[in-house]
Amino acid sequence: MTRVLVLAPSPVARAGLESLLRGIGTVEVIGSVANWTEHAGEDPDVVLAEWENGDEISVEIADGVPEAAWVLMADDPGLSGVAEALRAGVRAVLPRHSSASQIVAAIEAAAAGFVVLQPDDLDGLLVNPRPASLAEPLTPREVEVLAMLAEGQSNKSIAHRLGISEHTVKFHVTSIMGKLNAGSRTEAVTQGIRRGVIML
Repeated sequence: MTRVLVLAPSPVARAGLESLLRGIGTVEVIGSVANWTEHAGEDPDVVLAEWENGDEISVEIADGVPEAAWVLMADDPGLSGVAEALRAGVRAVLPRHSSASQIVAAIEAAAAGFVVLQPDDLDGLLVNPRPASLAEPLTPREVEVLAMLAEGQSNKSIAHRLGISEHTVKFHVTSIMGKLNAGSRTEAVTQGIRRGVIML
C-alpha cells in the first residue's frame, strides 16, 4: 500500500484528487493540505502536489517531506521547470489533465524509485543536456564572467570588477561561447541558464 499525501492550494482540486485516489486498492490517502503550514507530521511515501508555475518547488520539498517521492501536476512547466523539479528531487511531472490511471501509475512508479516524464519533456531534456554533459566544463572564472554577462556588463566593466585586462575578458568570453556552442553573448547566457551553470 502506497501512502499518499495530497498537496494543492485549491480545496476543489484537493477534493478531486482525493476522490480520484480513493477506491484504488494500492493507494492510501493519509492526508490533504493546502500548504506546508498545515503539514501535521504525516509520513507519506509519495506527495501528490499541484504545482503553480513560478513556485520554487525546491523550497517546498525542503520545508515539507524531502524523503518522500514527489509527483507534480502542472499546466505547462516548460523544460526549465521540469529540469528544476528533477534537480530538486521530484520523481514525476504530469500535466493536470492526466487520467486517473496515469496518476496512479506515476505514483506507484515514483514510490518504486522510477522517474516519470511526458515524452516531449524527455526529448527536450535530451536535446538540452545538463552541465555534466559538456565536453569541457566552464572554469570557475568563466562562470564568473558568464554571470556578469547575464547582468549586462560590458567587457570593460567585467575587467574592472575582476581586476583583469579587457583582452583577458574577451578571451574568456570566446572560450565560454565555444564551450556552450553559442553564436552570441546573449545565446551564451541563455545556454548557461538552461544548463544550470548560472542562475538569475
